[in-house]
Amino acid sequence: MEKSKVAIYTDGACSGNPGPGGWGAVLIYGEHEKQLSGGEPETTNNRMELTAVIEALSLLKRPCEVTLTTDSKYVSDSVTKGWVYGWQKRGWKKSDGKPALNPDLWEKLLPLLRMHDVKFVWIKGHAGHKYNEICDRLAVAEWQKFKK
Repeated sequence: MEKSKVAIYTDGACSGNPGPGGWGAVLIYGEHEKQLSGGEPETTNNRMELTAVIEALSLLKRPCEVTLTTDSKYVSDSVTKGWVYGWQKRGWKKSDGKPALNPDLWEKLLPLLRMHDVKFVWIKGHAGHKYNEICDRLAVAEWQKFKK
């Protein structure tokens, strides 16, 4: 059976780093489009970028062929350049021996990457890309809910 093809766009945002954060994602399957978002009162931009990817992939009920577009070099490079697999092998330590960041989120993402065929596409953020702009608006709206 051929895998369903899904396009996912994600973004994370943070006010202060750390500070209140939000994430947004858009999933497109055929004619269907779904937007999702969430946030946390105290987090980092990279945690929100990762959370957006995890939440979007978690919605897929069966293995899919996914094109995942993000403006996060942290997320795309960590996976496409294989860094995350090295960190995991070394017990969540980077090659310089320092602790890798966000191992709790990477532990959630790696099984999803095994389940789906995910191709990462990096784009420049805030450059007028329709779905990146939508994801950014969703993410910003979420962190603003935590403003005091």
